[in-house]
Amino acid sequence: MFGKRWVHHRRGFLRGLLGGAAAAALPRSLGGASGSSASDIPTRVLGKTGVRVTAIGLGGARLPMLSDDAAVRLVDAVYDAGINFFDTARSYTDGRSERIYGRALQGKRKKIFLTSKTTERSRAGAERELGETLGHLKTEYLDLWQIHGVSTMDEVEQIFGPDGALEAFVRAKKEGKARFIGFTGHHDPEIHVAMLEHFDFDTILMPLHPADPHYLSFEKRVLARAAEKNLGITAMKVTGNAMLLRALTVDECLRYVLSLPIACAIMGCTTPGQLDDNLRVVRSFSPLNEEEKKAILAKSDRVKGPALEYWKKHIEGSSVSVKSLDPGYFG
Repeated sequence: MFGKRWVHHRRGFLRGLLGGAAAAALPRSLGGASGSSASDIPTRVLGKTGVRVTAIGLGGARLPMLSDDAAVRLVDAVYDAGINFFDTARSYTDGRSERIYGRALQGKRKKIFLTSKTTERSRAGAERELGETLGHLKTEYLDLWQIHGVSTMDEVEQIFGPDGALEAFVRAKKEGKARFIGFTGHHDPEIHVAMLEHFDFDTILMPLHPADPHYLSFEKRVLARAAEKNLGITAMKVTGNAMLLRALTVDECLRYVLSLPIACAIMGCTTPGQLDDNLRVVRSFSPLNEEEKKAILAKSDRVKGPALEYWKKHIEGSSVSVKSLDPGYFG
């Protein structure tokens, strides 16, 4: 099995790479982001990294929906509001999201926590993409680099196998090109479990939202394991790619996720109004009580399943009622 091969045959490789001091020379904490309202946004510790990040971050996947100038203005507004967590990926519109960040975040690098990702599964492919990512972002290092979108056991085999992507990640951390390393995925919680069992990652990114507990749940299967390992836990798809907003409000979705043991909820937005909604919720955040949680879960139960969470694998026999798919059902 790949686990035994990695543990026994690659041990010397890992020992050599992790022995370097380059990563330790990078700063271990962040100053507060600039902007008059920075202190209004709560911060949380990103697990074992020890870094404090804002409880919400900006997701970069939607930025290419805007013109470059409009996207830069939006990133500026996010930064000025006091958010310090900025998420993107090499695969987001063939690097355009990264290039927008590279333009918008010049002169702000030391005050933010900057992350990107690669979907490459080989060492050579991941190293190539890291070079492209650093060029796009106009930076010498990432605060967090992530193995992105791991969906199958075949991919896990590739990542941990000879000349797999993990070798590139460990080397990048040793050389100071990535302070921390993590992984992401939204297809199958069992794949997250397998990744956790075979390497000591710094962070994890998973879909967490009020409908997740009802179907192939990352919250039920993965969240506690990640917390036990003190990983920096980040959440995506907080509103179910906006599909949950047929049944719930932004306030309910975001409060639900922020009440979980996570460090940061990554929120995509394309308008100042969406940003304002996110800021309003996080600035006034209070954890859900049990009655509030039950009420939100009851609402989300009406839209649960693969028609909502199309990014998860489909379980035979699972279905969503015609009534719950009717756009007028929630009035």
